[in-house]
Amino acid sequence: MASLFKSNTFSSLRAHHLQATEFQSRRQLHVEPGAREKALLAKDPALERFKSYRKGAASIRRIGDYLTIAVVAGCCYEIYVRAVTREEARKALKSE
Repeated sequence: MASLFKSNTFSSLRAHHLQATEFQSRRQLHVEPGAREKALLAKDPALERFKSYRKGAASIRRIGDYLTIAVVAGCCYEIYVRAVTREEARKALKSE
């Protein structure tokens, strides 16, 4: 009985989903852009010199990543050096 109920539930949900996708798109409502929107989306030659290039942006991002790693490594090294010198100072005080 449980398997019969399960199959009926899934089949009804699947049928409802198929009906919903036939009548509606995923975005629910599609409106063709008007003249103003098309003008805003069109290429503007005056803005061409401000265009960011993907390779340039990717290289700057990569350089930033390397600098971040270098700074974090330097901070970790500084913490390690201070901890080691403090431990050596404690050992020197105990041995005297």
